[in-house]
Amino acid sequence: MSANYNVRQAKGVTIVDVTGRITLNETSSASGALGAFVRELVKGGRKDILLNFRDVAYLDSSGVGDLFGCFTTVKGHGGTLKVSSPSERVRDLLSLTKLNTVIEVIEDEAAAVNSFAKGAA
Repeated sequence: MSANYNVRQAKGVTIVDVTGRITLNETSSASGALGAFVRELVKGGRKDILLNFRDVAYLDSSGVGDLFGCFTTVKGHGGTLKVSSPSERVRDLLSLTKLNTVIEVIEDEAAAVNSFAKGAA
């Protein structure tokens, strides 16, 4: 099962609810890749993006690379990308790869949304 995305807005932040698995098969699929999805959001003028990983069941090394690509795309366009609510397994992988030192990971979605406003102050 590849990942699915649902987009919603809160306090000027684009929240992407990611569901499923972010794996090699998903990242190599042009229609399903997280990076391609985030690039389209950025092209549409979205700058503050929160990836809600609450329902991400699995993330492999290709998914980690795709996530880093999302970060560089958003940052390169003057925006901010953060991750909220990862499962313990995903959180451990982000820690092991040190990606959590590059991309801010916040456990609570509401706190994550509010953190964008604090960064702008």
